[in-house]
Amino acid sequence: MVYFVTGGAGFIGSNFLYYLKETHPTDRIVCLDRLTYAGNFSTLLPLLSDPLFRFVKIDVADREAVFSLFSEEKPDVVVHFAAESSVDRSILDPAPVLRTNVLGTAVLLDACRAVGVSRFHQVSTDEVYGDLPLDRPDLFFTEESPLMPSGIYASSKASADMIALSYYRTYDLPVTVSRCSNNYGPFQFPEKLVPLSISRALRKEPIPVYGDGKNVRDWLFVRDHCRAIGLILEKGKEGKVYNVGARNERSNLEVVQLIVRALRQGEIEFAKDRVCHDRRYSVCPDLIEKELGFYAETSFEEGIRKTVEWYVSNQDWLRAIEDGSYRKVFEDFEERRKK
Repeated sequence: MVYFVTGGAGFIGSNFLYYLKETHPTDRIVCLDRLTYAGNFSTLLPLLSDPLFRFVKIDVADREAVFSLFSEEKPDVVVHFAAESSVDRSILDPAPVLRTNVLGTAVLLDACRAVGVSRFHQVSTDEVYGDLPLDRPDLFFTEESPLMPSGIYASSKASADMIALSYYRTYDLPVTVSRCSNNYGPFQFPEKLVPLSISRALRKEPIPVYGDGKNVRDWLFVRDHCRAIGLILEKGKEGKVYNVGARNERSNLEVVQLIVRALRQGEIEFAKDRVCHDRRYSVCPDLIEKELGFYAETSFEEGIRKTVEWYVSNQDWLRAIEDGSYRKVFEDFEERRKK
């Protein structure tokens, strides 16, 4: 089997690459990534010596380059993580988000049709559903809930989901979609709440929390998410959407407070709320539990402990992002390879 993993130098994508290598050690894996600011090539260095692993720097919206690579490698399975995922950046400049998340998905789907893949899996987000009121903890998003995204990023992901599912209906392309809750864990770029809070606390700098900090998310440990995707690829039904949640709802303030306690240092600083800041996300994972037997195994307390320990043990990884030196790792690698 040949697996294509787009966005594999990013947070969830890189974790999935390591999961895939563990669970499918004899299969070929090709990582596609444009190495934008959130793509960290150094995360992949342990994989590069494996003859069954290949990294390709590529823009998924570049039709000619994508078709050429698909024709060369002829993938069996494509797992599509590649996305511009920063909500704040999408507000400042929507164009790159729409190009990668919408056009890039369409290009990949056309390439999948051309080579005849056995599965295209679209990795999406619970943000496509919009938000829920804080005073109704009994309400959850199901796979049948209408899509009502609030912001540019969420709208781009909803568009990509619909395009992928339309290729299943129109062309009988074997497509599945998963919509996950908030992920956390190793290798997450430090603009996101959990790694940002850890890095700020380690530097003894104030930890910013938007608004009143009461915005609620369901927190999913990234390893559990990878396992869910593996089950969908193995047993998921074509043309279906699966919500992936952990039933670990916490407010942003609770998350930061838990990190501060784990590190025994750090001060919280409330910041002006951002535009389109949804109050609560919560997906119902009943379908994936009943059909595929997936249950999140990691409690939030355990997951945060593991995450904090990883960042404390890998502060060089954090510092390389903070000083920008991580951007040179791929360039140095290419120079050595060409000699």
